[in-house]
Amino acid sequence: MSEKPVVLMPEDIQRIMGKDAQRNNILAARMVAEMIKTTLGPKGMDKMLVSPTNEIVVTNDGVTILEEMQIEHPAAKMMVNIAKTQDIEVGDGTTSVVMIAGKLLENAERLLDQKVHPTIIAKGYKIAAEKCQEILNEISIRISPDDEEILRQVAMTAMTGKGAEGSKEKFAGIIVKAVRQIEDNGKIDLNDIKIEKSKGEGISDTELISGIVMDKERISNDMPSVIKNARIVMVDFPLELKNPEIDTKISVSSPEQLQGFLNQEERGIREMVGKVKETNANVVFCQKGIDDFAQYLLSKAGIYACRRVARSDMEKLAKATGGKIVSNINELSSSELGNAEVVEEVKHGNDSFTYVRGCKNPKAVTILIHGGTEHVLDEIERAIKDGLGVVTSSLKTRLVVPGGGAIEIELAQRLRHFGQSLSGREQLAVEEFASALEFIPATLAENAGLDPIDVLTELKSKHDSGERNAGLNLFTNKIENVLEAKIIEPYKIKTQAINSASEVANMILRIDDVIASSGKGKMSGMGRMPPGMSGEEY
Repeated sequence: MSEKPVVLMPEDIQRIMGKDAQRNNILAARMVAEMIKTTLGPKGMDKMLVSPTNEIVVTNDGVTILEEMQIEHPAAKMMVNIAKTQDIEVGDGTTSVVMIAGKLLENAERLLDQKVHPTIIAKGYKIAAEKCQEILNEISIRISPDDEEILRQVAMTAMTGKGAEGSKEKFAGIIVKAVRQIEDNGKIDLNDIKIEKSKGEGISDTELISGIVMDKERISNDMPSVIKNARIVMVDFPLELKNPEIDTKISVSSPEQLQGFLNQEERGIREMVGKVKETNANVVFCQKGIDDFAQYLLSKAGIYACRRVARSDMEKLAKATGGKIVSNINELSSSELGNAEVVEEVKHGNDSFTYVRGCKNPKAVTILIHGGTEHVLDEIERAIKDGLGVVTSSLKTRLVVPGGGAIEIELAQRLRHFGQSLSGREQLAVEEFASALEFIPATLAENAGLDPIDVLTELKSKHDSGERNAGLNLFTNKIENVLEAKIIEPYKIKTQAINSASEVANMILRIDDVIASSGKGKMSGMGRMPPGMSGEEY
């Protein structure tokens, strides 16, 4: 009797095992790194991404590119995830973290060809990453939170290469001032900085407003367009009569009854507006709707009003003006009012904005970005968000490191020295980890049109002779002391990037079997087999 073959899984399951699985995953991760490496640094190029609906994104921000590309390969998705983590944690360094991870895997492939086992490579990488953290702790520079000049330099370094070079000094000043303003007992919540975009004028007209800007207009032209010494009431209930929650019928048998019913409605609205007037407020921001009759009464009283204000804006308004959001009409009182020097409606082109300016000690502020097109506005917004992230990170850790590839070269030199003290095959992995770090300055040079080999050789020789702050200044295309050239980065960018890159590289290296379902069988929970997962396509 011939034995029947044992069928473990449905027919629609694809399985790649051993070396094929490893190579497949490594290649996918390397392709992601190759794709975005040209965007690194101040001389990096931009990518234009066009969606199926013809929406265009022009950017050189690593995480934005990877998110918009809708990558499907599971190993490549892991690379996208580390870029997202870097963006959330620090705000900058998203391209660097993907490049380091890709290079670690590329170098690991060389070791796999030399018959070094993946777990030994992973162990070596882990040792190297831990040693990097030690070295970074030792050589990072402590800063004072009051040193605004250093913070401005950190912000400028993060914004270079994102279309903001012409106004980077102005932007850096705005960013540091905004972060300083919202700092509350050492805590910084970047949600308290609102970024609003206005098409028109140039990017150099971008401004910081000590208060809130909303894309809302006053609800009636009869209302004053400017209110000075504003006393602001914020309510999250509608200034209109409630409709019954269930279907209700009212029987009216005479014109007097109908008139009485309408009069009752009118009285209800008058009472509501009367309670607002009793607080002596001259500005109303309402989260819900405002009745037409209420609009008329507010206009008559010379009160400026906006309706359907977003909850997030209401919370920022409360923080900026020192007022409280009131949920019950009967609890309205003058003690809940917020204050601002001016509330006014401002038109930019076809758009109307409400400015709440001149708050005494606002714990929420607005950065209003101006620019010629949507794409410019979006890219400047990304640059400012990167700047806000790095300044916040520097204030939290109070540590910075030299930029321009100086820190990577120093780490690589010290790692190689440390690797010689290891006796096993892990020494090879530590050596490859060091060369992966050198990929960053080499790419910086390449993207600026310089010879990466010449640059690396000169950098290494300077670091060997003790110049540990020697890095690449791409504004002069020379190797110099980057601290003097004001190229400074937060310590957290490097620690987060090295940790994330080594963790994802180790995870991908340890995969030796990929089982994927097409979605029809019982294992459909594993997700669809991405295009290009069949080994022969690689």
